[in-house]
Amino acid sequence: MPFPSTDTLGTLLTDALGWGFGAMSAVGTLYTLVAADSAQRFFAPGGAEPGAGAPAVTVLKPLHGAEPGLAARLRALTTQEYAGPVQVVCGVQAPDDPAIAIVKDLIAELEAAGGPVRLDLVVDTTRHGANAKISNVINLMAVARHEVLVLADSDIAVGPDYLARVVGALSRPGVGLVTCLYRGDPVEAGSFWQDQAARAVDHHFLPNVLVGLRLGLAKPCFGSTIALTDETLGRIGGFAAFRDILADDHAMGMAVRALGLAVAVPPFVVAHLAPESSLGAVLDHELRWARTIRGLDPGGYAGSIVTHPVPLALLGAIFAGWHAWSLLLLGLAVAARLVLQVTIDARITRSRPRWPGLIRDVLSFLVFVASFGIRRVSWRGQRFSVKSDGTMVPVGENGGS
Repeated sequence: MPFPSTDTLGTLLTDALGWGFGAMSAVGTLYTLVAADSAQRFFAPGGAEPGAGAPAVTVLKPLHGAEPGLAARLRALTTQEYAGPVQVVCGVQAPDDPAIAIVKDLIAELEAAGGPVRLDLVVDTTRHGANAKISNVINLMAVARHEVLVLADSDIAVGPDYLARVVGALSRPGVGLVTCLYRGDPVEAGSFWQDQAARAVDHHFLPNVLVGLRLGLAKPCFGSTIALTDETLGRIGGFAAFRDILADDHAMGMAVRALGLAVAVPPFVVAHLAPESSLGAVLDHELRWARTIRGLDPGGYAGSIVTHPVPLALLGAIFAGWHAWSLLLLGLAVAARLVLQVTIDARITRSRPRWPGLIRDVLSFLVFVASFGIRRVSWRGQRFSVKSDGTMVPVGENGGS
């Protein structure tokens, strides 16, 4: 019996790839529509009402440099519509950090106005582990005054009812920690790459989390907000327990859940700064986070390939020789992604043109593929090797060369 010719084998392989990519794109299209419906349900009117009571709160804000809009973000924390006492603690780890001047100006502004909010600044060079942010937070705890702690990354912007909503969610029975979903927030209007970075958050990260929450598969905890009591923090080992972990936020959430407590996600979003002004900056940031997510859940991350229906359909069409069925799948995938974008944008009150979202879809797929070859990450100018358990080793140290 003669063996199939090379041309025949090539044709069979090409057809198989066409059908395979096409099938995955079809699944991804259905997933995209489920994601749009999940966004519609999660952000339905009437959710996230503040709870009763207003306990004293300390907001921990680790800083690194004079990021664009930092003064406005910090000022928003000092003008909250919150009935209880509020302390905001900002900290840096270098005596020449330009954020110091911004915080001091705001302290003087608050003192002149005689407002009820206390703002403290901690300048401490002590390093407690590989994770610079957590080292900074550990130093901030030296002056924290209140039982309820709200930790938020420096690039997070919030509305005036932020503390009321977060503390209200934390006060509910069985809740040990509150975290918040976030949207992308370009620094400069009209910046193409900042818009692409924001779209990655709005149209890829956010819907994936919403589907995970709906199906009970996601167990999120984000640096955008980590609110918990000092007592709960002590039970999980304090911030020092996370000083060498890259995904410190995720690890805190898992530790709180291990106590039998819930991690609540209120139905509103905060804003996450998107300062990336070049393709290289976008890729550097997104590859780091893709590598982090892949390390946390390798199987789930690999399965998330179906969340990229447009690139999958495009590959299917190429291998299928642009057959009619492949073009139909491509059209359906594009339509579903546009429906998702419109739904998400409406729920987070953003208006923008649609076509760049298709560029973002292709770029996100390339990041997904490239993440499987990433062994090192870059974080604030330093290179790290990430171990299988999520801990970081600076490149050049033992195990990190």
